[in-house]
Amino acid sequence: MAVWLFACCALVFAIVDVGGITRLTHSGLSIVEWDPLVGAIPPLDEQAWRQSFAEYQKTPEFRERNFDMTLAGYKRIFWWEYFHRLLGRFIGVVFFVPFVWFLVRGAIARPIAWRLAGIFALGAFQGALGWFMVKSGLVDDPRVSSIRLGAHLCTALLIYASMLWLALGLAFGMQRRSEPRTRGHAALLAVLVFAMIFTGALVAGIHAGYAYNTYPLMDGHWVPPEILELHPAWKNFVYNMATVQFVHRVLAIVIALTAASLAWRVLRDGVSTVRDRGWAWALACAVALQLAAGISTLLLRVPIPLAALHQAGAVVVFTCALGLLHSLTRRRQRLHP
Repeated sequence: MAVWLFACCALVFAIVDVGGITRLTHSGLSIVEWDPLVGAIPPLDEQAWRQSFAEYQKTPEFRERNFDMTLAGYKRIFWWEYFHRLLGRFIGVVFFVPFVWFLVRGAIARPIAWRLAGIFALGAFQGALGWFMVKSGLVDDPRVSSIRLGAHLCTALLIYASMLWLALGLAFGMQRRSEPRTRGHAALLAVLVFAMIFTGALVAGIHAGYAYNTYPLMDGHWVPPEILELHPAWKNFVYNMATVQFVHRVLAIVIALTAASLAWRVLRDGVSTVRDRGWAWALACAVALQLAAGISTLLLRVPIPLAALHQAGAVVVFTCALGLLHSLTRRRQRLHP
């Protein structure tokens, strides 16, 4: 069961990165309808392709941005969105079929069965949420809502985290540890990384990565003067490029310091296990590489390969944070005669 859940985690990791590439290539609005069953079949002949293209031509994105796009160009953006949706369906099958098989064999304890059922329900909700996000870009303004984009990404992370935590428990133990003094520190880091990924979605949603392409200053300022120019004030944290990027930068620094201090505490703690120390080293390396990737993505004005690597790196950091938290808080149950 642990191997199955780790495989599902790998697939969710893949779909998150494919979703990032879909967004970066402006492919997310290429399929204008949501059909969970029939939609798994792509256009199979020239007439079907032309019909699909005709539907896309009715969208604001085509009328305002891609009015000169040819059928060949449409096919290029279609396949990224199609693969993203197909991968989502595939994950559903890979999760559901073994789940039913384990359930029928009586191999799953009732508490774990309910947790797995909840993960599957969250996956179904994620599919609907993805279409809810796409719909926001099919009317008026040809871009998806950054809030819906963030919700879609964070729901994927919740699914990933739920499966990963359960897989780690099945593989390494679920009994609570009492000795580590760093569990609160590790939990804080996991929450901060989750929050930062959400702010990354907001940055992507309003294309804030194409502005303030200097570091560490933002166009010559530590704090850009236009950071609170929108009213009411809350709108700045969603729609103001300066504010959204500033928050993302600050969180990056906070996470780097939090991760470094956590790794240092774990490595010098006399009660840390080999697994604790392994996760601490992995976390420190992942955060350092992710920080370098983020700064490079900004300075180079968001090249697609580097931006995709940056998004994947965020999930790697989240994985290391969760792995370390699990290692610090759970262990195998000791059986006594």
